[in-house]
Amino acid sequence: MAVAARMTLDLAAQTATRLSPARGRVIGVWPRDVWAQSDGEDADLVKRVVAGETEYFENLMLRHRDHVCRIVCGHVPPEKVAELTHEIFVKTYTGLGTYRFEEPFSHWLATIAVRTCYDFWRAQRAADVPVSALTTEHQRWIDQVRAAQSYEGFAERARQEEAREVLQLALAQLTPENRMVVTLVHLDGYSVREAAELLGWSVINVKVRAHRARHQLRTILRAAVAQP
Repeated sequence: MAVAARMTLDLAAQTATRLSPARGRVIGVWPRDVWAQSDGEDADLVKRVVAGETEYFENLMLRHRDHVCRIVCGHVPPEKVAELTHEIFVKTYTGLGTYRFEEPFSHWLATIAVRTCYDFWRAQRAADVPVSALTTEHQRWIDQVRAAQSYEGFAERARQEEAREVLQLALAQLTPENRMVVTLVHLDGYSVREAAELLGWSVINVKVRAHRARHQLRTILRAAVAQP
């Protein structure tokens, strides 16, 4: 276990640095075409690790580290990416015996990653949006978001470069549940059903929260601009 943890920490740090937004790479939760080769190869590696050949876990980490890091980068502050990625792989290693091969390993791993990010925000306190942090460019972006009439338009504005800081300030005021839902559904483009599977919640719960969270974000942004 100690060996696996050390390998995980090293790989997490390397990957977080390579995918860091500071290096100019745009990061989302994870593109749907980013899956680690074939499910059959994953299954073979999992069986070897569970059977006691623990050195093969490094192969699994190498195959899926970018996939996991994209998820984490899309949900937590940059300085927490390596720490959370490490935690996810430790959870994966300790829980590998519970994997039932009924779904792609990458999806099972994504579920662990998303729920770990959710747990991270549950442990944080909601923060106020500091008005002094809103520049003229931020306020212009907020006006555009408020005018967006569709989910697609909302998501497109959220992907703009100048949106990142102000969006994070606004997301920080949502509950952990609403933050995860609005990020998965409205910003990352996952369906309500897919988000429900990743979070382990009912479809109706995610649908209600997605609608509510989107309107809460607009209210928060409107209030931020209205303040003198």
